Amino acid sequence: MEWQDEGLVLSTRAHGETGTIVMLMTRSHGRHAGLARGQKLRAQLQPGTRVAATWRARLADHLGTYALEPLDSGAAELLDDPLRLAALSSACALVEAAVPERAPYPNIHDGLAALMDALKGAFWDAAYVQWEIGLLAAMGFGLDLERCAATGTNDALAYVSPRSGRAVSLSAGEPYRDRLLPLPGFLIGQGTADPESVVQGLDLTGHFLARNLFAQAHLHVPAARERFVDRYRKAAATSGINGP
Repeated sequence: MEWQDEGLVLSTRAHGETGTIVMLMTRSHGRHAGLARGQKLRAQLQPGTRVAATWRARLADHLGTYALEPLDSGAAELLDDPLRLAALSSACALVEAAVPERAPYPNIHDGLAALMDALKGAFWDAAYVQWEIGLLAAMGFGLDLERCAATGTNDALAYVSPRSGRAVSLSAGEPYRDRLLPLPGFLIGQGTADPESVVQGLDLTGHFLARNLFAQAHLHVPAARERFVDRYRKAAATSGINGP
């Protein structure tokens, strides 16, 4: 058995003196593990690294071995910004925990690659929230933020139902506001993505990640995601969010 594909490193685990078990999110073969050899290579395979991969195994259900050629590192340009680096770690951990192994999800691969580029630019934090919404949709738990669940219109959308994931207008949701989730305007093309609204976005996606994506499988949201959100929340409270 052999195939070639492009992939993004999600995680690595040392195996013996020179071996590394590498988990990739590949474009055509999904989330896929394999054994790579070489100490020098091990140091290059940080989460977010884009690689050209050749996988070989005697049988399809074996772990198999990887021949990997690192192409570029998603983390290298983020080393001076711990918050963006934490966002990258969170994204990789979410994909590894949520995506079934060896099931092709080219849209998730492409979305993760696009996020890695977005993390280097302006409004990276808003892009991260949008990426989590895309991950939910790709896994079958999309949010409907286009029109009010009660009125069917798209006027003055302000909340999201924590049960259905559908938007609710300001007037329809006001009597139930304590039971609804705030809908930050930047998710529907209104207003700017300031740190406070990004925190609301992270709380929104976090609710549905925990409720729909992980709780149904009796899993917890990955710790890397919790660490990122905690760091971001503290940075937002102290105006510690870096610009582009």
